Amino acid sequence: MLRTSRAEPCRVASLGGMDLNTVRDICDARRHAPWRTGDAWLGGGTYLFSEPQPHLRRLVDLSRMGWPPLTRLPDGSLEIAATCTIAQLSDFARSYDAPAAPLFEQCCRAFLASFKIWNMATVGGNLCNALPAGPMISLTAALDGTVLLRAQDGSLRRRKAADFVTGAGRKDLREGELLRSVTLPARALHCRTAFRQASLYGLGRSGALVIGALDPQDGSLAVTLTAATVRPFHLWFPLPPSADELRAALDGAVGALDWYDDLHGLPVWRRHMALRLAEEIRRELTGEAGR
Repeated sequence: MLRTSRAEPCRVASLGGMDLNTVRDICDARRHAPWRTGDAWLGGGTYLFSEPQPHLRRLVDLSRMGWPPLTRLPDGSLEIAATCTIAQLSDFARSYDAPAAPLFEQCCRAFLASFKIWNMATVGGNLCNALPAGPMISLTAALDGTVLLRAQDGSLRRRKAADFVTGAGRKDLREGELLRSVTLPARALHCRTAFRQASLYGLGRSGALVIGALDPQDGSLAVTLTAATVRPFHLWFPLPPSADELRAALDGAVGALDWYDDLHGLPVWRRHMALRLAEEIRRELTGEAGR
C-alpha cells in the first residue's frame, strides 16, 4: 500500500503519468527524515512519472516547501528556487527589465512542451536530470549561474551551473543532496544576449543550442554550447574573437567524444550546427551581421 501524509493527495495518481508501483511512501520534505536507499526528491515529477523507476521506494515531496519561485537580491542578482516552474519563470520574464530577460522566454520555449509540463516541470528538476537538451541548463550556464546544494546534514556547497552537469544524465550531486536554488549574477543579467537553436524536426528536441552573452562593461563575450554536447561548454573571451579564433577555441574545447550522439542528431551534424550557430551569434553581438 502507498502511504502519504495526512490529507495529502496521492501524487502517483494525480500526475496522470506512469504509476510507480515500487514506491511505497511519499513524505513531506518539511518533516526531515533520514535519507535511505531508494529515496528521491519529488519536484514537479514530470520526469519521474514519465518512465519506470524500479529502484525507487520513497518520494520526498518538495511541493510544500514554500520557497519563493524568484527573488531579486539586494546586489541585483536573481535567485531561482529549484521548485520554480517553467510557467512561473516565463511569467516573471515578461515583466523583468534586465537586458538578458528575453533569454528566459527563449529557453522556456525550447522545452517545446505542453502547458501541463510548463505548469509542473521545475527549473531544479531540469538541471538535475542533466539531459543535454535541458534548456534550464542552457539558461543558467550561459548566465554564469551558481547552484546551491544542501546536504542531509544541512551543510551547503556551491557549484557553477556549467560545471554541475558533468555528462549526459550525470551531475555533481551527492547521495541525498538537494539542489536548493540557482543564482544568476547581476552582471550577467545586464549582458546583451543572442540565442540560436536547431533541431532535426520542426517540433523536435534541441540538437544544438548556442547562447552568446556580450558584457557591456568590458566588451567580453561568452559563448555557451548545450544540446549538441554531452555537457555544457561555457567559453569566455576577454574581447570578441574573430571567426577563425572562435572556431579554433570551440574545436579546442570540445573533444570528439563530447559531441552527443542519439536519434535527435549525429555528432558530425551537431558539431556542424553548433559551429554555424556560434558564428551567427558572434556576428550578431559584434555588429558584423549586416556587413
